[in-house]
Amino acid sequence: MFPITCLALLRVAFYLVAAPNYGYFRDEMYYLACGEHPAWGYMDQPPLIAWIAWLLQHTIGVSLYALRLLPMLADVGAIFLTALLARKLGGGRWAMFLAALAVLVAPINLGLSHLFTMNAFDPLLWTLIAWCLAELVQTGNEKIWLRIGLLVCITLLNKYGVLFLVLGLLAGVLLSPLRRSLARPWFWAGIVLATVIALPNFLWQLHWNFPFIQLVHSVRTHGRDVMLAPLPYLGQQAQMIGFIPALLVILGAWFFISQQGRRYAVLGWGFASVLGLMLVLKGKFYYVAPAYPVMFAAGAVLFERWTHSRGLRWTRSAYAVLMFVVGALIAPTIIPVLSIPNYIAYTQKLGIQQPKFENQPQSKLPQIYADMMGWEQRVKLVADYYHSLPPAVQKVTAIGAPNYGEAGAVDLFGPKYGLPKAISGANNYWIWGPRQYTGESIILMDEDSPEKYLRSCKSLTLVARPSDPYARPDEDYPIYHCVGLSPSLQELWPRLKPWK
Repeated sequence: MFPITCLALLRVAFYLVAAPNYGYFRDEMYYLACGEHPAWGYMDQPPLIAWIAWLLQHTIGVSLYALRLLPMLADVGAIFLTALLARKLGGGRWAMFLAALAVLVAPINLGLSHLFTMNAFDPLLWTLIAWCLAELVQTGNEKIWLRIGLLVCITLLNKYGVLFLVLGLLAGVLLSPLRRSLARPWFWAGIVLATVIALPNFLWQLHWNFPFIQLVHSVRTHGRDVMLAPLPYLGQQAQMIGFIPALLVILGAWFFISQQGRRYAVLGWGFASVLGLMLVLKGKFYYVAPAYPVMFAAGAVLFERWTHSRGLRWTRSAYAVLMFVVGALIAPTIIPVLSIPNYIAYTQKLGIQQPKFENQPQSKLPQIYADMMGWEQRVKLVADYYHSLPPAVQKVTAIGAPNYGEAGAVDLFGPKYGLPKAISGANNYWIWGPRQYTGESIILMDEDSPEKYLRSCKSLTLVARPSDPYARPDEDYPIYHCVGLSPSLQELWPRLKPWK
């Protein structure tokens, strides 16, 4: 395991260099805000990420190093577990090393595991489910279904996307000797266990009329996401995993229909389900990411077997070197190890940009990095004006944000500048309400169209115009001060509901 440990230490080195660079990502700040309101559900995600945020807030803190520690450790875990899965599928040392190396160098893994988001934990959790299924196939121990049920439920509480995997795994069970489990109690016990643990989240969604489904429908209706035809989508998948590891994915598919790997075909069905459904539904390219470690493991086993003869063994080290070199070239485009000017120059010279996944205005940086820029500066502008107000006015002044990015920034940086918590009609902020504010005085960070407020405010003053060349252009909202909002926030709030 020494070579695998070296790969894991290299991932730790990336973390030590890159973790504090650029700044907090928009979603990270929102999840921290959710962590201040622990619940069994949220409008736009399951509860696990907020629970982890709460834990960080009450233990090691929320500095960039602290916030990004667990995502990095999840990636390290995925590296080790993928190697172990390769061994369980019949591979030797080379199969273990190649599979682990593919996880390390895949740009999407580096990028997602750099940020404190749900996506950072899925590869580890999905691979754990696969490992348990492989163990079940080998041993026939039906009690493993309990472990699988528990893992599926934990993964579901992290991100609902695991349901696409579960559909494929169930198809694989029906089409393999595992279907015998359907007539035995442990399979159904696993389903009951998963259902019981996930039930509170389902009830929360039911109570609020399934806001997550309505959010997804709204996103689709308004065309926010980039949707690609099948061939461009597959090309983006190849770029996402770094091109060279794509060979392992192809070999992995072959492995699951080969004589050696056919008994593990349930895992191949899981991958086919995720990729196939994303092709049909035109999902975001990174939705397939957590399914790749299993394919890397299976493909590495087949690659090792096909290169077993003395005359072909050199191809193993050659392939590993090629994978590492290409991965090293791409890594600075996906994880912030360079300064911003050097990043821009490097990507222009290399000719590789981060894939675009949303139809949003672009700055000089891709969306992921642009969504890390300018947050604290905007909060400071708000704070400067807020503290220029008389103390009596400050006590009744709300900080209103148009979306969860600005609201999360105020909640994260605001205490440093003496600001109250933000209010917003966006996402879960609507559920948290207008707090104690009535609308007597509101500092607004909103779009450059004050006309809609002129009718509702007794007076409206332009306070500042933030400008950051690296931030998303649509996030440099002007800052206004609205006095005497009518009708009051309590009357307006039901109309601001972000889903119906």
